[in-house]
Amino acid sequence: MKLDGRTAVVTGAAGGIGRALALRCAAEGARVAVTDVQAEPLLAVRGELGAGHVAVPADVTDDGALASLIERVEGELGPVDVFFANAGVAIGTDPVGTPDEVWEVAWGVNVRAHVLAARRLLPGWVTRGEGYFVVTASAAGLLTQIGSAPYAVSKHAAVAFAEWLSVTYGERGIRVSCLCPMGVRTAMTEGEELAHRVVRGAGALLEPEEVADCVVAAIDREQFLILPHPEVLTFFQRKAVDYERWLAGMRRLQARSEASEDAVAEGE
Repeated sequence: MKLDGRTAVVTGAAGGIGRALALRCAAEGARVAVTDVQAEPLLAVRGELGAGHVAVPADVTDDGALASLIERVEGELGPVDVFFANAGVAIGTDPVGTPDEVWEVAWGVNVRAHVLAARRLLPGWVTRGEGYFVVTASAAGLLTQIGSAPYAVSKHAAVAFAEWLSVTYGERGIRVSCLCPMGVRTAMTEGEELAHRVVRGAGALLEPEEVADCVVAAIDREQFLILPHPEVLTFFQRKAVDYERWLAGMRRLQARSEASEDAVAEGE
């Protein structure tokens, strides 16, 4: 799908990948609506976009807020053609140390928000015979995440939902892409939790603009799996070919990461 002349909604657009996607879509000629719970930085992104675009602060885990968002976008910019379900959170540790409310936030933002958006958009898209749903998941959704159970589990679910959408609605004109990067230089990778340090040490940190370029190119090809870090495909293939060996390797990575964390703590 070409983005020129299309209406695109980008969630989680106050910074990072979302901001980069919004600016890239606008550069391609799309009419862009950005949304985020962080109103002030969101309005700054709206200023970067220039005329012909809108910013709507909203919590996309709230079905009513999502409905109002889509209604306003369609009223001001026209029917939504492309929806970037990009909002995400990286929170929590292991199941023992992570309280229920943290699990609920991870599930709500990383998965349920996608379901709510699809529920709102699919009827109109099916009637029109086209629409594009882009899920920002993670390499953690194909592999796993050392250190954060909520992130690993919810991102696996995000990938699964994207797959289901593609299988179920692909023959009815609905296109789906699933973005699965490793480390990207955003606020999400700046923390000092084990999960953050593992991501930073796993490979090159890409700039959000590099990821956005990959996404736009994949949308043009209508490609499902978007891997800005090509090595993720190799890891994914190894996992499929020999699951037991892959699990053993990940356990070794877990042990090394924990040993490094202990060494850092002792040094302090």
